[in-house]
Amino acid sequence: MRQVVRYLALAVALSGIVIPVLAQPRQTQPVQLNKLSDRLYEVVGGSGARGGAYIGDDAVLLIDSKMDKASVDQALSAVKAVTDKSIKYLVNTHGDGDHIRGNQYMPATITVIAQENCRKEFFLPGREGKPSEWTNPDLSRFVPSVTFHDRMDIYLGSKKVELWSFGTGHTTGDTVVYFPGEKTAFIGDQVFVGRVPLIHAYKGGNTLEQVKTLRRMLTTLDGATTFCTGHSDPIDRNGVLQHITAMEARQAKVRDLVKQGKTLDEVKASFSSGEAGLIEIIWNEVQKTNTSKTNG
Repeated sequence: MRQVVRYLALAVALSGIVIPVLAQPRQTQPVQLNKLSDRLYEVVGGSGARGGAYIGDDAVLLIDSKMDKASVDQALSAVKAVTDKSIKYLVNTHGDGDHIRGNQYMPATITVIAQENCRKEFFLPGREGKPSEWTNPDLSRFVPSVTFHDRMDIYLGSKKVELWSFGTGHTTGDTVVYFPGEKTAFIGDQVFVGRVPLIHAYKGGNTLEQVKTLRRMLTTLDGATTFCTGHSDPIDRNGVLQHITAMEARQAKVRDLVKQGKTLDEVKASFSSGEAGLIEIIWNEVQKTNTSKTNG
């Protein structure tokens, strides 16, 4: 039998057939804090999106919560290593699982805050129609208990944290967490760097509105110089503008192809295959806009 195996191995080698080696699962990096100022940190690593931690005069505010208990425990330990102040607030930038699932592993005394639409999106069925886990009464205390519409300020002693909702974009409940002293904003998934932007149309997300929302953010937070996203290193104002410009270019191209009478499949074929989902969303938005103009 061993001889047969050797002959088969030799035959494969001589034939030039390549047998793929199963890829090893990517190792999850431990959670750590990236220092942005004496008070403000990015929370990176672990399972889930990047978040933040701000040390106020009398308490700590966290931004987003990772996905599993191990990552939350690591994040809490990392915060305790730099301050003995208690964690009082958790702000969710939007309702995606990689930003909120870890809420349930936070201290029970924490106050969870989100834009009012984000709270509603906690309870939406998943993309495949699966019921939300947040309908479980045992998790109710980790669902946002404080919500806002357009604007909210939180004071940690003398230190002010600004919460802003500039409109629809990635979802309908996106929050920008702005630290005026640091000129730094945490913007969740409103901007993606080095990958195709993700818009959750099934949650009401909209590319046309996102462009307006991001421009409104830049105009309102005119002193902001640094923007921390959920899935990339911090960017500057130009990085946000590059995202806007690229999205507008896609939209203009889709509009032009629609005017030429191209079908959805033909429009998708004009872009890279990795953009198919985003292009379909833009195509639907353009079609809806055209229909509204015709009916109007």
